[in-house]
Amino acid sequence: MARQPIHTDRAPRAIGPYSQAIRSGNTLYLSGQTPLDPATGEMVAGGIEEQATRVFENLKAVLAAEGAGFDDVVRVAIYMTDLGNFTAVNEVMKKYFREPYPARSTIGVAALPRGAAVEIDLVAVAGG
Repeated sequence: MARQPIHTDRAPRAIGPYSQAIRSGNTLYLSGQTPLDPATGEMVAGGIEEQATRVFENLKAVLAAEGAGFDDVVRVAIYMTDLGNFTAVNEVMKKYFREPYPARSTIGVAALPRGAAVEIDLVAVAGG
């Protein structure tokens, strides 16, 4: 099956040899987003709530580039440098998703690119 790259200027550019997302059939595979402001390329100011909100806004922009939204998301992976932020990230996530919630994993990691506290990637199924 063909792979179609997805790109939007409303989310940060890829900082390596990867695409913001790939469409294969009706499935969208979104690369991990960190809390970079797409306008400046810099990390957003603030704590975990501001970082998580920026990440979800970046993911929202990539989904929108394919006419999709959070209701189309079937899988979420969250990477955090401090699992003590679990509850705060859950509260932000609730603002973007509704029941039935997608499947999810949360992984504690030693470090993330550019000193981010959180990175999130998604899988969505959208119309073809």
